[in-house]
Amino acid sequence: MNVPAFRDFDAERFLIEHWQKRPLLIRNPWRSWRNPLPPDELAGLACEGEVESRLVHETASGELDLEHGPLSPTRFGELGRYPWTLLVQAVDHHVPAVAALLDAFRFIPNWRVDDVMVSYAVDGGGVGAHFDRYDVFLVQGLSRRRWRIGPQCDEATPLQPHDYLRLLAEFEHTAEWVLEPGDILYVPPGFAHEGVAVGDDCMTYSVGFRAPSRGELLSGWIDHALDTLAEDDRYTDPDLSMQDNPGEISSAALDRVYEMMTRSLSDRPAFARWFGEYATAPKTDRLDWAPEGAVSMQDVRSAMESGATIMRNPASRFAFVCHEAGSVTLFVDGVAQECAGAAADFAERLCAEPSIVPGTDMAACQSVVNLIQELIHRGGVAFSEDD
Repeated sequence: MNVPAFRDFDAERFLIEHWQKRPLLIRNPWRSWRNPLPPDELAGLACEGEVESRLVHETASGELDLEHGPLSPTRFGELGRYPWTLLVQAVDHHVPAVAALLDAFRFIPNWRVDDVMVSYAVDGGGVGAHFDRYDVFLVQGLSRRRWRIGPQCDEATPLQPHDYLRLLAEFEHTAEWVLEPGDILYVPPGFAHEGVAVGDDCMTYSVGFRAPSRGELLSGWIDHALDTLAEDDRYTDPDLSMQDNPGEISSAALDRVYEMMTRSLSDRPAFARWFGEYATAPKTDRLDWAPEGAVSMQDVRSAMESGATIMRNPASRFAFVCHEAGSVTLFVDGVAQECAGAAADFAERLCAEPSIVPGTDMAACQSVVNLIQELIHRGGVAFSEDD
């Protein structure tokens, strides 16, 4: 499978040889690279209360300090001559041109996508040597950045005694590259890395992927299972027989309790539904597209008949699970919806494409109209204002 936005990039080979195995430098694979966000607009986002941002700056003693946003517009002019880096989270939720970067990485399942963090740094700016627990593609937007890659780390790797930043106590790099605009560095989970701006106006787009821990998944699934249990669902042993020693917990009792405990957790259809809801739970509710008033089915049908484009909310998460007989469960922002027939086909297409022109044929399908109306009311989709 070749990625449309890239040239001469073999995604299948990448998954076999590099994904979660070893870093890879990809020299400008874009057909035409243009930095999608001016530095001034990134700074403006960092000043908004609904946007998560951080400022990492070097102090006079050479240490790194961290500030959380929103930042004052005057803060950048107060930083002086010491290197600094601005980091803004989930910029793809706010800037369509940044969200479009994700299209190049669709060879990774959508539910794994976390967000696109954008950083801006002056000459020498960086956040120190560290490691992440998730996969990341580091796309160079403007200027240049020197990246150094080290060995894999884990929980036992020593860290500096820093209150806010997880910085490595020791860092010996094994590879070093200077990235130019359009270049991409892939870093698998756990690999130590450090990036330092080479020149001012250095912008990097970090396309990050979710990696939930086993503990996080188990905790969520168990909590969900507990919510479904009835108070009267209790241990029973109608076939109890005499024991030689009343102090023994018999094998039969252990088997019965074990089966009782695991039965609730081994329901695969229930697990699939829970995981779809979990995997699409919104990261933030700060970008709400829900309309102020009700949208009628006739409104939806008229828009479809006129050739309007349906846009997915960039802050919403879409996924689906297939079932027998062609039906699917559609998950949008943690809410499950059963779809069959034409609605199932439409749901699958909606999960694959950020925008769709349903066409007049779909306008005649009541189940599709109902689905679109429901998603509009929940703020997951909207008809394009350009239409």
